[in-house]
Amino acid sequence: MQKKLIALAVAGLASTAAFAQSNVTIYGVVDAGYVASSGDRAAGGSANRNGIHSGLLSGSRIGFRGEEGLGNGLKAVFTLEYGLNVDANNGIGSTGLQARQQFIGLSSATLGTVALGRQYAPAFYASGRNDPFMSSTGIGSLARLTFTAGNTISGTGVAGDGTGVNGLGGSRWDNAVTYTSPTWSGFSVRSAYSFGEDNGGANGVSSGDDGKFGLGANYANGGLNLDVVFHHTQKAQLAAVPGAKDVTEWYVGGSYDFKVVKLFASYQDKNDRSDTALLDDSNKVWQVGATVPVFGNGKVHVGYSRLSWDQSGFGDTKAWNLMYSHALSKRTVLYTGYTRFDNERGAPLGFSNDGVGVAGEKNGTFAAGINHAF
Repeated sequence: MQKKLIALAVAGLASTAAFAQSNVTIYGVVDAGYVASSGDRAAGGSANRNGIHSGLLSGSRIGFRGEEGLGNGLKAVFTLEYGLNVDANNGIGSTGLQARQQFIGLSSATLGTVALGRQYAPAFYASGRNDPFMSSTGIGSLARLTFTAGNTISGTGVAGDGTGVNGLGGSRWDNAVTYTSPTWSGFSVRSAYSFGEDNGGANGVSSGDDGKFGLGANYANGGLNLDVVFHHTQKAQLAAVPGAKDVTEWYVGGSYDFKVVKLFASYQDKNDRSDTALLDDSNKVWQVGATVPVFGNGKVHVGYSRLSWDQSGFGDTKAWNLMYSHALSKRTVLYTGYTRFDNERGAPLGFSNDGVGVAGEKNGTFAAGINHAF
């Protein structure tokens, strides 16, 4: 009996020592606010909507990240991060995990990081760095335009309202392997490949179809930030439709902080080579904007963005944004703003930040809320 107790004690000490070598952090964002939207109905008249919404400035989430030192500068790393809608019973334990990121990998300060799982594509980080609204879909417009159009080069991780023609929208990729380099004199690269993993049983679809490759390069030095991104989707599939072809996307964006004002600009192009007009959602999106520090801890954010479709007969969508944010602390921010979308006649999608817009019409959204990061 005494030997068994000693053995258990030694095992306990060993497990405690092993645990002590790991570093696990719980983090997250809680974001909610009031939204009021108005727009036009497809059958005529107007539509209005107001209420409390989650994730206006940035998506509410809870996450766990950790690392374990393995020696010689090598670490095991992981992240488990899940989306939350704090205005309703929607999140962990209710309607599924809603995973934003789930990955594990190995990291070296000199060689970089390789990770496996559900992860952000290179465009996610680039889009956020060069957007005065930080890829907000509650007050900003750029992320709303890109993911509703079905672009993988987007500052958001989901396909939005699902109206993107081929359903490709979103820059969080499943079944992905990524490599992130160290930073060399301000320069870094990130690459990602997402396996299609189709079983090949329907319509002759290959397991390689819907595979995605992304490559991004970033340069940051002082007040200057520059990003270039390329994404390629192999034989993009819509419900395993046979005959689909490749889709290529590229992006260039930058920002410069003059201290009294920070300027932002980006341009991206999507070439959809699908074999029918109904599947063609080739488009171009650009934005210019700025943030201006005011009142010590406040900022004024302004932006103008535009989506143009390559198909003849499809009108453009123009959007402008205005927001004021005020930092109460390093982790808590109050914000309020207004977004206006103008869909030209023939525009195939009725963009809106609150679901009230229709094609060929105008709509606007007012929002005010609070964001806390922990």
